[in-house]
Amino acid sequence: MKSAYELAMERLEKESPTNEISDELKAKLAEISKVYEAKIADREVFLNGEIAKAESAGEFEAIEQFNKQLASDRKVLEAELEEKKNELRA
Repeated sequence: MKSAYELAMERLEKESPTNEISDELKAKLAEISKVYEAKIADREVFLNGEIAKAESAGEFEAIEQFNKQLASDRKVLEAELEEKKNELRA
């Protein structure tokens, strides 16, 4: 006799079956993630350096601008990453 959990999982699987991801696709997705993680890290290093320079010069408006740019760049790169992953999955 099956438990209620097992019966619910069977019904769920029938309604929306899970898609298996091949090892090749997993490797491609991991590679894309690494590339974009590197891009994000590169921007963070650059902009954190600029922020440090602005802090030492007392340019508080520039610090705020660099922080906004960092957040914006991160958001754009993360969106590109998700877009590329979705393209591969399709």
